[in-house]
Amino acid sequence: MAESSTGKPFTAEDILGPVGAATAVISGDGIVLGWTATAERATGYRADEVVGRPATRLLAECEAAELDAWAARARAPWSGVARIRRKNRAEARMTVEASPLHGDNRADWFVTVTDPTGAVSWSPPRSAAAAPPMAHSPIGLSIWDTDLRCVWLNRTAEHQDGVLRRRRLGRLMTEVQPGEMGESIVVAMRQVLDTGEPLIEQEYTWRIPGEDEERLLAATYFRLDGADGKPIGVVSMATDIENSLVRQHLLILGQAGNRIGTTLDVMRTAQELADVAVGRIADFVSVDLGETVPLGEEPLQRLASSDSSIPVFRRAGMASIHEGEPEALWQIGEAVFVPPQSPFNRGLVSGQTYFQPVVDTSRGGWLEQDPNRARIIRETGIHSLIIVPLLARGTLLGEAVLVRNENKTPFSRDDLLLVEELAGRAALSLDNARRYSRERAASIALQRNLLPHNLSGGEAVELASRYLPADTHDGVGGDWFDAIPLPEARVGLVVGDVVGHGINAAALMGQLRTAVRTLADRDLPPAELLARFDRLIPSITEQDTDTEGFAGPVMTCTCVYAIYDPDTGTCTIASAGHPPPAVLHPDGSVTFPDVPPGPPIGVGLMSYEPHALQLPENSILALYTDGLIETRTEDLDTGMHRLRAALTGPRTPLEELSTRVIDTMTPRSRSAMVPDNERSVYADDVTLLMARTRLKSPPG
Repeated sequence: MAESSTGKPFTAEDILGPVGAATAVISGDGIVLGWTATAERATGYRADEVVGRPATRLLAECEAAELDAWAARARAPWSGVARIRRKNRAEARMTVEASPLHGDNRADWFVTVTDPTGAVSWSPPRSAAAAPPMAHSPIGLSIWDTDLRCVWLNRTAEHQDGVLRRRRLGRLMTEVQPGEMGESIVVAMRQVLDTGEPLIEQEYTWRIPGEDEERLLAATYFRLDGADGKPIGVVSMATDIENSLVRQHLLILGQAGNRIGTTLDVMRTAQELADVAVGRIADFVSVDLGETVPLGEEPLQRLASSDSSIPVFRRAGMASIHEGEPEALWQIGEAVFVPPQSPFNRGLVSGQTYFQPVVDTSRGGWLEQDPNRARIIRETGIHSLIIVPLLARGTLLGEAVLVRNENKTPFSRDDLLLVEELAGRAALSLDNARRYSRERAASIALQRNLLPHNLSGGEAVELASRYLPADTHDGVGGDWFDAIPLPEARVGLVVGDVVGHGINAAALMGQLRTAVRTLADRDLPPAELLARFDRLIPSITEQDTDTEGFAGPVMTCTCVYAIYDPDTGTCTIASAGHPPPAVLHPDGSVTFPDVPPGPPIGVGLMSYEPHALQLPENSILALYTDGLIETRTEDLDTGMHRLRAALTGPRTPLEELSTRVIDTMTPRSRSAMVPDNERSVYADDVTLLMARTRLKSPPG
């Protein structure tokens, strides 16, 4: 049992003191009619010393003159602050609230007086020094009796939940906070009353009256026992954890998960890391990547170096709370030079974080070897530094540098742990982007090498082609096109699209292109060529079965094959699940021939029908893949309508027309000025093969 300074145990009266507000009834002419025990304890006056006498005796002289004006006010509730004179002649500023009482033609007032700090309303007789610290505690403290009515609270508790003292005192928890949350708090308090076991840091949300948002609080409840050992109430200690350090760190990590690694672009991912950290953790952040992450620039080893400065990084991202990034020595894309013995270079060897909460600018330090960085530190006021390696899957990708200058608080150990966790997550995203970029570059190189470089239509047609690889997470697709010379000056035109993306699709595309060329050399009609092509697919995919008998992913393709005869102007076309070709006629009209759509190649049905049409000289036949006309937001019909509009227009050379079609059909996907969410609408390769027809001699 706790004891007072006299050595005697505290009683319930000592601990709770005169809880609640001092109350009285005063007549309309200022005479005290009723007096309570709480009023007696708050002022020191007994009932027989004040009842029937003017209430002005209870006010300081400077306040007494205002009582008459107050009593003469309109009959409406009133509140204010007044200086109350206690019996020992001490004065205290108190909150006075008055409510009119109606009945029997009387004009009486019900008056309550409370201490705005909470200190006077709870003043244990033998522990006078205990009340002010509790009243002014930064932790929200409130006391609830065994019926779970609020009997005391300090100012912090009042501010935490926005419920005024007069609306809280004497009320049940379910009245103060209606609904499920109030009921759950009652359950917790009742458990503490019944068991005597405290509940530590119970999180709950509190809706502030008049506000839509909820506040997150953590409360600890413990039972309050009287001198006889029986429970007399529950104490609630609440803290607002909405802005706590741990919560803020968790929020930052949560935001990082949503904002870092949104694309598989290395530079964008590095910039996202800088953007997330700046303003939340640091005032300036730079992300520098080493040679393990090629950025398409000249290798760092080829750049000139010296004994005091070597290029070990290339800047991939940075952000500052100050306009223009005054803390930066290098811009994005530039090589970053560091002294060989600096902590920047040592981190590459050790893979350890360098943590300097207070930057050491004294003589003999590492900054003496780096005068340019020392100058920036002096000019911008940098005083705290963290250099954290970006390490993923055993590969050191680079470093992130975080500094503070505007924020005068040095980095703490908690900040260091947060930075290392953030860097670890970002490094995984960077490594994913690095691997994707490497495979995509290999796929594009393979695909471009497998596509024809010098198309020739001979005497039959003039040709122009365009190929744009997809910019998606799945990598480039398996589009291909070709022009195959045939006997009697004819030409075979083919466009195909392998299902799937990545290097496997590109490799299969090369095999299928070779297969089509082999079949075309036999001078087969389009429908028969596609049927035999369909028959070949199983033998091609069987070659990809591994040594354990497991086949790779089954891939099919769509394909359109056309043979144009310049002697007759006849074009025979067959399609294997491919979009219909477009024809721009010499009169400027655009049509889409009704080519029967056969099944995709690889299904095994081997059933295709030819479609023949006459093409006058200077007609333009456009073969393409679905990536040209189909997007995630538009269907094929809408895309074909746009293609018709793109082909319609002034007569231009075929190369210019091809460029116009591509620019018209895919402007957003190829523009660097367009946000990523719009650019990603186009997620497939785009292939276009255009042929302007010629005639060897006029028909007839």
